[in-house]
Amino acid sequence: MDVRIGVSQTAKELDVELPEDADVTAIKADLDQAIADSATFWITDKKGRQVGVPAEKIAYFEIGAPESGRRIGFGG
Repeated sequence: MDVRIGVSQTAKELDVELPEDADVTAIKADLDQAIADSATFWITDKKGRQVGVPAEKIAYFEIGAPESGRRIGFGG
């Protein structure tokens, strides 16, 4: 499972690869709590590394399955 976090006032976004058994409901609850508390949102990737983003800087948050075969170029 992949998570993409857009950070305000930054052109880049954070891509975090989570373990397959990650609990989406718990991640959403943690994000909601961090936003409500104006705290740092912490998430752990599948290798055990932790990523922290100040909640007030999160522009968007995307949760989904990894793309199968990323396309490059103009083909359809």
